[in-house]
Amino acid sequence: MSYIDALRVFVRVTELGSITSGGRDLRLTPAVASKRIKELEKHLGVRLFNRTTRSLTPTEVGRVFYDHARKVLESLDEAEAVVANFSDTPRGVIRVTAPLGIGRQIIAPMVPEFTGLYPETSVQMRLSDRNVDMLGERLDVAFFLGIPKESDLTLRKIAECDRVLCAAPDYLARAGVPQVPEDLMAGRHNCLLLRYPRSPDYFWVLDTGDGPRKMEVAGQFDADNADVLIDWALAGHGIANIARFVIEAELQAGRLVEVLPATPPRPGIFGCLYPHRRLQDPKIRRFVDFMSERCRDRIGGAGKREG
Repeated sequence: MSYIDALRVFVRVTELGSITSGGRDLRLTPAVASKRIKELEKHLGVRLFNRTTRSLTPTEVGRVFYDHARKVLESLDEAEAVVANFSDTPRGVIRVTAPLGIGRQIIAPMVPEFTGLYPETSVQMRLSDRNVDMLGERLDVAFFLGIPKESDLTLRKIAECDRVLCAAPDYLARAGVPQVPEDLMAGRHNCLLLRYPRSPDYFWVLDTGDGPRKMEVAGQFDADNADVLIDWALAGHGIANIARFVIEAELQAGRLVEVLPATPPRPGIFGCLYPHRRLQDPKIRRFVDFMSERCRDRIGGAGKREG
């Protein structure tokens, strides 16, 4: 048993709360992950976890050991990154998160090209439209679409993306075409909302001749997945607020129609976040540069309004 490998298993099991999840994250079977934990406990002469049939929680000494073990692994990763800079050969695992739709449609298809260029790397993707704790989940790169909150993470802006209010023709035939922003607030239209647990009160911000205007919209449906909102819009259930490049094909084909084009939603940023110290690692630096260039080319004119 490699002592460092056992530390990695222990740290991930502690963070994810189960041997199965921790092992899966490290591409180990539950049996192998459990064996690593038991060997570590035998080596240390202490019990690191309290185990029941339903839960796995660190003991008091396990919590203390976790804090030190994590620092050891972070120092080791940084040392390896410094050494790797001398050869400038990207190698190792890159842990990436992205929104579901963008991750599936844009990021994931380009991963094989990156690993083909740098065969000593591997990429683990975690797709979710919810906010994630990058540092807590030990992620290297987080792609986003919107306006990120202030944080200690480094931001790489890839492109500015126009957003569009849109609905299916049959919905507009039934409910009418909104003529002014106030129509969205009067209960005349069903606004399809992107929400997740603990999200703030919902609103859309529209660009008007008098500057940005906050619209407190409402609707019968909300979801934590933008693809669900698009499906609802296509099925004629309401008006969605979506990045233009995501639904450009539907707009061109007439399956969705832009509404209130004179007062569109404020543009969002498509970009990525990463811990500043991680960019010294060649694999992270190359991955961020590669994806930034490819994504910018992919989004291209679809991300901006004409005229």
